[in-house]
Amino acid sequence: MSKDLKKQRLGQQKWSGTKKAVVWTLILAVMGGAGYAAYYYTGDTEVDVPVARVRRGDFEIAIKTRGEVRSTRSTTIVAPQVPDPRIVKLATTGATVHKGDVIVEFDRVQQEQNLLDRNTSAKTTDDQIVQLKASQRMEDEQDSLNLLTSKFDLDRAKLDASKAEIVSAIEGAKTKINVGLYEGNVKQIETNIGSHTVAHQADSEGLRQQKLKVMRDMDQARTYMTRMVIRAPNDGVVNLLPNFRAGGSFGNSPPPFKEGDRAWTGAAIAEIPDMSEMRIEFKLEEVERGKVKMGLPIRLRVDAIPEKQFNAEIDWISPIAQLVFRTTPPEKQFPARGTLQKLDPRMRPGMSASAEILLEREPNVLLIPAKASFQQNGKPAVYIQKGNQFLIRQIEVGKRNDEDLVVTGGLKEGELVTLENPMEAAKRAKKKL
Repeated sequence: MSKDLKKQRLGQQKWSGTKKAVVWTLILAVMGGAGYAAYYYTGDTEVDVPVARVRRGDFEIAIKTRGEVRSTRSTTIVAPQVPDPRIVKLATTGATVHKGDVIVEFDRVQQEQNLLDRNTSAKTTDDQIVQLKASQRMEDEQDSLNLLTSKFDLDRAKLDASKAEIVSAIEGAKTKINVGLYEGNVKQIETNIGSHTVAHQADSEGLRQQKLKVMRDMDQARTYMTRMVIRAPNDGVVNLLPNFRAGGSFGNSPPPFKEGDRAWTGAAIAEIPDMSEMRIEFKLEEVERGKVKMGLPIRLRVDAIPEKQFNAEIDWISPIAQLVFRTTPPEKQFPARGTLQKLDPRMRPGMSASAEILLEREPNVLLIPAKASFQQNGKPAVYIQKGNQFLIRQIEVGKRNDEDLVVTGGLKEGELVTLENPMEAAKRAKKKL
């Protein structure tokens, strides 16, 4: 056989083998695809879709917010009007006190020293008054003696003048001159007595005013002494207030008052809330303010007492908004509060709480989760689970809130509705329904 013929037969054999491999590959691919299709379209597989039962209950529309529990009535302990009040004794925050217990005591050493100084000044002034009276009495007696002597000299000069007819003319003229001089002396002494009287009155009045001032200072020092101790006006729990002059680290609130701090007149040091009546204080957003009105019920749970629900009622809403500079432009919030109807002995002012303000309520209606509703041809519908099948059904709905939807038609209590579109769940799980 020639070499060309051998090459031709070898090429034909190789082509025949390649052709068979391609054919078999195609056959296996077709069979695999058919098997997958048969499995996918005829097999019985389940798709896990979350479901919920149609239930009957009360439908509510509420506003949720956060707030703090506060006492309705609270007594504030303020620093008295005394110079440089320094705290030497102070009750602790959270301490239970009874009426008459010491809340804060100020340093009384300076006031005791002031009272002692005032007392010494009063005694000194009394001694000065005694000395002044003695000196004035001596001066008055001397003035009286001078006046008496001067009058005696005047009378004698007048007697001598009466002899002018029997003595020489020169002697008569001298006696008349002496009478004039002695009369002038008398008037001078009388004038001195009048000026001395006025001076004595002025000196006496000065010491009297000085004594009155010392007495007022003593009374003031005694009053300061009575203000050095402040006692609880009623039973309650002490809450120390921040000392705004103490500063503090940047971004943190000032620390509360402590022993050793120097207060100032009128400084609010502590408060004693009345634990018999409490309220919840919160703030409403601007869009919520128009929905809320007086008298609406409030449900709240205190963070520190999570197992118990408390009820309250809105009894005050601020007519003026407060600006909160967290954003630009600043947010507007309306402070509001509601008085709690029942209390718990564990409740304390300042505790945080979650509150729900009930705006609307419809009792005994059919409810489904809001996310169980879908749109079919622009109308609300749900997917109902029956066994392994999911059937879509149009429904009639009413009001909704963030969680629930009122169903007015198309469903019965106890039916299972999906919380997700089954088609999308199957596509995501790559399974058939």
